[in-house]
Amino acid sequence: MKIMLQVSTDILPCTDLTYFAFRVAFQSTYERIVLSRQIDGETGSFGYLTEVPFLCAVPPHVQLDLLAETWQKHRSETTFPATLVDESVVYAVCETSAAIVEHESFQVPHFLEGGPTPLALDPDHFLASELRSLHLSLSNEGDFLMISQFEDMEPIEAQSLKRTFQLDLERLDALFDVLGQWHLSPEFPVRLSQLLTDKEIAKVMTMFPVRQTSE
Repeated sequence: MKIMLQVSTDILPCTDLTYFAFRVAFQSTYERIVLSRQIDGETGSFGYLTEVPFLCAVPPHVQLDLLAETWQKHRSETTFPATLVDESVVYAVCETSAAIVEHESFQVPHFLEGGPTPLALDPDHFLASELRSLHLSLSNEGDFLMISQFEDMEPIEAQSLKRTFQLDLERLDALFDVLGQWHLSPEFPVRLSQLLTDKEIAKVMTMFPVRQTSE
């Protein structure tokens, strides 16, 4: 299988490390959603994507949808140039999984248990460093991290500064689109293939009924 999520000039590698990052980020966010719904109905800002300041208000279930979409591109035999949303997801899953390894290593076996890919990775500081190196090795400019500094500026001033930093304004549109997303895509469960087992996907879907497209 050709692994074809292209981040700038690089391809996101198909390794156990990549699977680990996506799986741990998904499972940790999903379990937090389940707990939050039991307590207060999924309110507040949480989830792996809060690692990207501009996207910290994206609803947690939408974060999972975005993760699944990026994961599917990564596992595809077709070349997908990464959007800024994809780049944000890759950065956030690496940072989230690294933080869990550093501060909540006891959770790691639980998040990996029963998954489609058996792993034997020791949750130590070396693993955390490798997870961060996974996104740092990709040749992107980190525009998704820069954009948050423009939020409180006047529009004209912000536009001028974006041009100074040579930000691609058309690519930034995808980040703004995500902020208004609420419904899961109908492809959500299919996109989780090879990240979750069929049994796990069925369990997830009891929590997140997707909106069907009209005929």
